[in-house]
Amino acid sequence: MRASRITAALIALSAAGPASLWAQGGGEGGGLYDINTGLSVWTLIVFGVLVFILGKYAWGPILRAVDAREKNIQSALDEAAARNAEASRLLAEHKEQLADARRQASELIAEGKAAGEGVRKEIEAKARSEALAIVERARVEIERERDAAIQMLRKESVELALAAASKLMQENLDQAKDRQLVERYLSEMGSNGGAKA
Repeated sequence: MRASRITAALIALSAAGPASLWAQGGGEGGGLYDINTGLSVWTLIVFGVLVFILGKYAWGPILRAVDAREKNIQSALDEAAARNAEASRLLAEHKEQLADARRQASELIAEGKAAGEGVRKEIEAKARSEALAIVERARVEIERERDAAIQMLRKESVELALAAASKLMQENLDQAKDRQLVERYLSEMGSNGGAKA
């Protein structure tokens, strides 16, 4: 479009130029400032043809290449801006995920501490209950052993009393009947002694 305007202007100039130059020179040649009209016309024609050829074959591809380069640069800038925006979005998302991970880690640590405290209390309670159970079992065992020792002492004391009585009396007593008598006496003494204690 631009080339066609330039070409039209050159053709109009070349058509109007020789007539005005011819009028100035008066048609005679020879001076230093004289203009050769034929040479000027041909120069303008060659220049016009050159402008037309350049406009058709050179300026069009050059302008298209410049436009294409401008579009490539603009698309590269747009793509860079889009990538920059995406990078900013990803960075913000990464920071958010990092903050979330830190929050979750602190929650897990707090939960771990709470769970550890609960386990510690549970172990302490279990140890206390086991200790109390051991003490209770020991108390029961001690009472059982004491009762067994008391029974054994009773039997031995009955045997000793019978032996002493038979030696004192120098006669053989009925051991089963005497044994019952002595055991009854000792149990009465044990219950009276227990009541006094």
